[in-house]
Amino acid sequence: MDKQALQAHFEQVLADAEPEFGKFFLARFYGLDIEYVGERCRVTLPIREHTLNPVGKLHGGVLATALDVSMGHLIHHVTGQGGSTVEMKIQYLRPADSGRIVCEACFLKQGRSLAFMESRATNEDGKLIAVATATWAMPKPQG
Repeated sequence: MDKQALQAHFEQVLADAEPEFGKFFLARFYGLDIEYVGERCRVTLPIREHTLNPVGKLHGGVLATALDVSMGHLIHHVTGQGGSTVEMKIQYLRPADSGRIVCEACFLKQGRSLAFMESRATNEDGKLIAVATATWAMPKPQG
């Protein structure tokens, strides 16, 4: 994507982004596709030129965002409300430089005030590229 195309993409995303799950700026800017399968959330991240680091690999921070989004969207899907990341650890296992990455989140343990979660990122060949584990503050029940 050349500089002009990236600027146009940025401006379009900025105009269309909304403060809602799946529609917020970073999800739109990175082109995240979000889907739910039972109590799992899959976030697909297309690797584009503006998501690469200076050595031509997917930037770890971009991948961290997709992993975090998969877990946060799962909490929202299950509870109807948003949670908050308390802490997150990522193990990067192999680089990626093209194609799509799928991050699939699940609950390891879900309590009333905290949830322990995991999200696994795989490339198009199904190879594991990163694993994130996180602790999330669960939303307080409404009512």
